Amino acid sequence: MNRNAPDDHLVAAIDLGSNSFHLAIARLDHGELRRIDSLSEKVQLAAGLDENNNLTQASQDRALACLARFAQRLQAIPAKRLRIVATNALRQANNAQRLMDQAEHILRQRIEIIAGREEARLIYLGVSQTRVTEGRQLVVDIGGGSTEFIIGENFEPLLTESLQMGCVAYTQRFFADGQLHSRTLDRAIMSARQEVMAIAEAYREAGWDSVVGSSGTIKAARQILAQNNWTSTSDGICRKGLEKIREQLLACKNIQELDIPGLKDDRKAILPAGYAILQGVFDELGLEEMGYSDGALREGVLYDMLGRIRHEDIRDRSAHALMRRYHVDEAQAERVAATADRLFLQVTDELHLDDDNRDILRRAALLHEVGLAISHSSFHKHSAYLLQYSDVPGFSQVDQEKLGLVVGNHRRKIREEQKMQLIRSGTLSLLYVCVLLRLATLLHHSRSRTPLPDLILTGDGISFELEFPSGWLAEHPLTVADLAGETEQLRHWGINFITR
Repeated sequence: MNRNAPDDHLVAAIDLGSNSFHLAIARLDHGELRRIDSLSEKVQLAAGLDENNNLTQASQDRALACLARFAQRLQAIPAKRLRIVATNALRQANNAQRLMDQAEHILRQRIEIIAGREEARLIYLGVSQTRVTEGRQLVVDIGGGSTEFIIGENFEPLLTESLQMGCVAYTQRFFADGQLHSRTLDRAIMSARQEVMAIAEAYREAGWDSVVGSSGTIKAARQILAQNNWTSTSDGICRKGLEKIREQLLACKNIQELDIPGLKDDRKAILPAGYAILQGVFDELGLEEMGYSDGALREGVLYDMLGRIRHEDIRDRSAHALMRRYHVDEAQAERVAATADRLFLQVTDELHLDDDNRDILRRAALLHEVGLAISHSSFHKHSAYLLQYSDVPGFSQVDQEKLGLVVGNHRRKIREEQKMQLIRSGTLSLLYVCVLLRLATLLHHSRSRTPLPDLILTGDGISFELEFPSGWLAEHPLTVADLAGETEQLRHWGINFITR
């Protein structure tokens, strides 16, 4: 493959995990994904979190050096076909933004920090697309900083959860001195059981027909069992096999002494912690065996991106699910969304807006009234909170922050500091998206079903002019009053708005 020639048929995903960074490149072949290249490196970002939850300089250097190598593999990938997601370590790090700024400069693409349940959803998507099973399956993914649990059927996740336990984090917590004792191992297993206990009852009630694990820890355990003929009859992980791993661990006094057939050197340091979490999951959920899937988060990101390319975006499904959950007036929301889109199309070139801005505007228009389910007073603030802090499938934390900011500023008084928040979160384009939403909601303030007349909006970002058909404003004095008030508000953002 010529890596220097862009190819619109290529897509790529990068998973910035707490233990490893993964790159997967695939080709779109008749609507299907065919993986053609992959690269993984143990960065152990979670091990670089200090006592103040800041990433050390050494861990940041490891991460950036890895991403510089990844960048060389990405020269043939169009920017719109690359997606980068970050998980628990960057969710936890107080100085995550510093690393992300440098990483985004290297990769020339935005990094999305995804919430735990969104990570779980994407993992299930990766597993379900690469492993065919019948009935419900329980998927367990043990990462470096967190462990995800999903019950799903076919391609649809039904229950998703992310627990704060991972092989790197548990290594630091229980095995930092490198010593191996049965007492320490049992403490780590019990800690894992206590974490799983919080979700065990709900998951047992939902039920499952099969169990599958994904990612490095479970892959390593399966390789050890297979190498030593300790697997189950279905070639998976079983209780007897885990007992054998325990025996091998306790036969050594120090982690560096571990010499188990099938164990790779780069997994040696985190095997005891990974085993403890896996054993805790087996014990608390009463599992007897677990299969393995090569599909995981990065594959899920690729398939999620394929859905967006096919215009089957999970974010649109999530937006409509939120509308139903909070009993949004769908007819009103669709009216506002349609008007916002018409205004957007008239100024997109002058304001240098793109499809992502259009998507944010449409979803903000559909969801701007979700806060009415809490209270009519200051409902825009309630809407902003719900959108920013709910678990919304398909959305990254940055996506939700942008959506919350736009919706939170779509009405009432605005101030200079709100303008700066919007610009910091999404450059000037997010500010313009907010202005367009304000105008669209204002024009539908009466909630009338009567269609609006043809409107002409022009603007360069500093000045906007909204033109109505002759005589229309004279017949709608309340709209005139609303527009006059909006003129005053937009002056606080240094925007000159006029109507005629």
